[in-house]
Order: sequence, then C-alpha cells, then structure tokens
Amino acid sequence: MNYVISDIHGYYKEYLELLKKIKFKDSDNLYVLGDIVDKGPEPVKVLQDMMLRVNVFPLLGNHDYSAMKLLLAKQKGRDGLSAEEQMELKAWMQDGGAVTAKQFMELSEEEREDILDYMEEFLLYGEVKVGRGVYVLAHAGLDNFSPDRPLEDYHYSELIYHQPDYNRVYFKDKILVTGHRPTFKIDEQYRGMIFEKNNHVAIDCGAAYGERLGVYCLETGKKYYVDIQEC
Repeated sequence: MNYVISDIHGYYKEYLELLKKIKFKDSDNLYVLGDIVDKGPEPVKVLQDMMLRVNVFPLLGNHDYSAMKLLLAKQKGRDGLSAEEQMELKAWMQDGGAVTAKQFMELSEEEREDILDYMEEFLLYGEVKVGRGVYVLAHAGLDNFSPDRPLEDYHYSELIYHQPDYNRVYFKDKILVTGHRPTFKIDEQYRGMIFEKNNHVAIDCGAAYGERLGVYCLETGKKYYVDIQEC
C-alpha cells in the first residue's frame, strides 16, 4: 500500500502511533509531504526514524527548507550569517524552529552531518500511480500552474510556499495531494480531518495547532487519524 502524510511538525509519538495504526510494513510506502520539523516536541527523532526506513520518501516543506539552509550554514562553521540569513534565522526560530535547532545542536557532529545529508535529498514533488489513478504530490501546491507544464519545471518556491486554489480542478485525470495549509483553514467543517474536493486531497490536519495527524491511503482512500496529545 502507498500512504501519504504531511506536516508532522515534530510529533514523534503520534507519528509512530499512526504507523502502528496502518500496520506499516516493509512492502508499503509512505510519502511525507514536508514540514517534518519545527513546532512539535521531537522533530529530530522524527527525522532519525525516517532515515532508517528505505520505504519512506520525504518531500521538502517550507519549514524543512529553512531548517536545512540555516543549520547547514551553522554546521559549515561560517564566520557569521549574512544580514538576510540573520533575519531568516530570527523568523524561523519564532515560527517553531527553536526546538529543531536546540535538538540538532545536541547531536554529535557525525549525526548532524547525516541529518543534513538526508535533508538535502528531499524530493520536491512526487507522482504515484496506483489502481485508482495517478496522484501528484507536493508540499503546498503548484504555483503558476499550467496543465501542460512538466512537474520538473516547477521551482522549489512554487511547490513549498504557495497554497493552491481548493475550488479549482488542476488535473482532470490526476489527483493533487498537498499539505501545508491546515484543513480547518480551508473549511471549518474539516477541522482535524482530511479534505477531498475537486480532484484534490489536502492532508495537513492541523497537528501544529493541536488537532490531529492524518494518513491517507492512495489505493483505498481510507483515512487514519491520531489526536495530538500536547501542543
């Protein structure tokens, strides 16, 4: 089976609970649509667990990009950050990055290198074909979208920052699956739930806001949830 999850945001215990709930096994695949780190209590543990699983495929989210960029600069021992990087660092730390930075710096140098190497390999998008159809995966959306535009032509910024129009059908023959925007901000009636409409599946169930983590099975459309125990 192929599963998708997004915006784990450091909720390690709940992430493991979801894997147990879906009975995740070696023959399954899990696509993680970004924002693995920041905000929640144990972002580094989530990364370390994912690194050990060859059947887990992470996509880059905006929080992951900020973490990787700024921690990589620090790890390389550059003599200070540029003014722009200092502003980015301040904004990132205020937006949940402090917990990631703290836990990252508590690791050994080898462990830090391993995590950064892993994060540098995150995918920008995915396309998965299953019995029910073809699923296009991205963290946030497809900014400056054209149905004839190849996925590889999208710049990372068009995939990790800009939310889509949930009232628009992007592909007539494919399903777009995204995270990034909590579903209760799309429609209040989907608070803590996966949103499906217009050939679109939105799977950020608001873990960072104390709601839930959700997993979606591509083969069956079945949804699985775990409540966030702490916020």
